[in-house]
Amino acid sequence: MIRTMAMTKDQQLIKDFPLENIKQNHYEWYWVDFSCPTTEEELLLDTFFHFHPLAIEDCLMRLQRPKLDFYEDYHFFVIHKLNEETLIAEELNIFVSDHFIVTFHKNEAPEIDKVQKLLEEQPKYWERGTFFLTYQTIDKIVDSYFPLVYKIEDHLNALEDELTYQSNVNAMQIVFEFRSDLLHLRRTILPMRDLLYRILNSYRFALKKSERAYFGDIHDHLVKLTEMVESNRELTADMRDSYMAMNSSRMNGIMMMLTIVSTIFIPLTFIAGVYGMNFDNMPELHGRYSYFIVLGIMLLIGLFMLVFFKYKGWFKLFKP
Repeated sequence: MIRTMAMTKDQQLIKDFPLENIKQNHYEWYWVDFSCPTTEEELLLDTFFHFHPLAIEDCLMRLQRPKLDFYEDYHFFVIHKLNEETLIAEELNIFVSDHFIVTFHKNEAPEIDKVQKLLEEQPKYWERGTFFLTYQTIDKIVDSYFPLVYKIEDHLNALEDELTYQSNVNAMQIVFEFRSDLLHLRRTILPMRDLLYRILNSYRFALKKSERAYFGDIHDHLVKLTEMVESNRELTADMRDSYMAMNSSRMNGIMMMLTIVSTIFIPLTFIAGVYGMNFDNMPELHGRYSYFIVLGIMLLIGLFMLVFFKYKGWFKLFKP
């Protein structure tokens, strides 16, 4: 689908006009949005707009790295937006000059809708031109990152408060899922931050001082997002280490208890083994109370060892 919007020379905003009207040069600027285009519509990038073949190739190929390319009379952006459900990056391409902006995306882009709605509601933005529209589009995309990061951060904070071995046996699976989500975010946010840095420091991308401040604000947002993602990744690492420490401590306690039980039964097994030998001339074998005496001795040995281990503080090391 192709959507059109333009500001006429008499300062009127019009929408959904035929693409051929662009050639009549009646507009101060125009915006053409290719939303989920068909194969025939994709061909218009070459046959109608005559964009550079390399830029067209970047539009048609899947998921190029965020970048800014300079051509003779326009600039070409590759921007990444994030799918709110899967956190997978989706590409948005922008061709921009002083007189036009052309956006191309193979997935739905609600950020474009928001900017166009803003233009309809705020006539004061009409005269700011195509670079301001570019700023608004990138800004809306970057703003859409924040709820995704905040959502993960809230879940991690709640999980950290409840993290105990008994109540969160599957905690590590949840933590690693969040680490995977944070990795998706990081792969998108870092290249976008580098792109904004290049925009701000490129002499070929001629920005006015006021426009530079707007793009600088986006860069600040991306720096903040980067810090939040890295902070949350460190939090997941700390939670993983804490869980492993708890697990190790629990295993050490279990091994300590098994060691105590085994140690107690060593002398008892020895006594039982001695009196289990079937010699005819063994003392005490034929005594009337020998069985009860041996059981009593074994019980006293076991109690003595329990008291001795408790005195030594071994039971304090056991944490069930």
